[in-house]
Amino acid sequence: MSLLTALVYPQNNYPASAFEALVASCRGRGLALAGVLQHVVDAAPERRCDVVLEDLTSGYRTPIFEDRGAGASGCRLDEAALAHVAAQIERSLDCSPDVLVLNKFGKAECDGDGLIELIANAMDRNIAVVIGVPQSNLPAWRSFAGELGAELSADSREIERWSEDLRQARRTTSR
Repeated sequence: MSLLTALVYPQNNYPASAFEALVASCRGRGLALAGVLQHVVDAAPERRCDVVLEDLTSGYRTPIFEDRGAGASGCRLDEAALAHVAAQIERSLDCSPDVLVLNKFGKAECDGDGLIELIANAMDRNIAVVIGVPQSNLPAWRSFAGELGAELSADSREIERWSEDLRQARRTTSR
């Protein structure tokens, strides 16, 4: 069982329901979680930047994009908010979760920044990592993950198998 898994999805089609299913499946199997779920606050096209990250340990929700107004022509990632969320996640690793769920292997991670250190820290602690990877970032993901990486689709049966395999692996190693 790989400790580093990409949940691969088509560009601009974030698999929110697949991540929700993954979280529910893991919790249903008694696996402890850390990390975040991404939620769209308002799905209207002119409000596509209304995204919050829900901390899976505390339930706290943090908006991660600055609202630039109706006439703005793009999103602006709130770097300070994202750094705050990353620090919260880092602290939650001290509770030794079974799984770290991260919303996206994005541009920052492709460039070797972003959540890369957090991922490495989790793996050093033997915590399984699942991160969303848009197909356009798959080459960078594969370069980063190498032989340690696995890929998972948004198919609910595949997600169920993955979480059961992890539960079995955790049960075997905890004996």
